[in-house]
Amino acid sequence: MQHETDIYDSLQVRLISAGFEHGAKLRAEVLREEFGCSASTVREALFRLSTVGLVVFQEQRGFRVPRRSPEKLIELTHLRVLLEGEGAVLSIRNGGIAWEAKMTAAHHQLSHIEKRIHGADDPSEYVGIWFRAEREFHETLIAACGSETLKEMHARIYAQFRQQLMVADRRFDFISENIQHHSEILAAAVSGDEELTRQKVHDHLARHLTGRTIEP
Repeated sequence: MQHETDIYDSLQVRLISAGFEHGAKLRAEVLREEFGCSASTVREALFRLSTVGLVVFQEQRGFRVPRRSPEKLIELTHLRVLLEGEGAVLSIRNGGIAWEAKMTAAHHQLSHIEKRIHGADDPSEYVGIWFRAEREFHETLIAACGSETLKEMHARIYAQFRQQLMVADRRFDFISENIQHHSEILAAAVSGDEELTRQKVHDHLARHLTGRTIEP
C-alpha cells in the first residue's frame, strides 16, 4: 500500500504532464484501485492538491482537473515573470560561485535534453525528463534568493503554469527558441547583470502573455 505522500507526488507529476485530460473528473474510488489504498487516502491527496491549485474541488461534484484558460495562463505568466525576475536578482546578489556552478550544471543538463529533442523525429520519449530538467533549471535560478516564501510561491505558480501547457508543450515546437532563451538567461545571471537577467526571463516567457500558446 502506498503512503499518502507518495500518492500526492505521483498525482502531482501526472497533473502537470498530461497524465489526465483537462477538465477530467478524478474519482477516488477508481484511483484507489490503481494505488492499492483506501479511497479516503486518495481523497486526502486530492484535497492537498486542491490547496495548491492543481485540482478543483466542489461540494457534491467532487474533484476535477482544471480546464484550460487563456486568461489564467496570462495571469500565471505575469506572476512567473515577477517571481523569477526578483528571485534571480536576489540569487545574483547572494549566491556566489556555488550558485553559479549549480546554474551551469542545471543548464548543461537541460540544454543536452533540449538539443536531443530538437533533433528527434518523435520527442515523446523525452517528455518526462524535459519536464523535470526544465523545472530544475528555473528552480535553481531563484534557489539562492534567501526567501523561502518566494520559492514556495514560485513552485505553486510554476506547477499551475505547467499544467495549463501540459498538452501544448508536448509538441515541442518551441524548442529551438527555448535552447537560446535558457542559454541567454544563464549568461546574464552568471555575469551578474541584474536588469539583463530580468529582461531575459521576460523574453523567455513573453510568448505566453497573449494566451495564444494554449490549445483551444
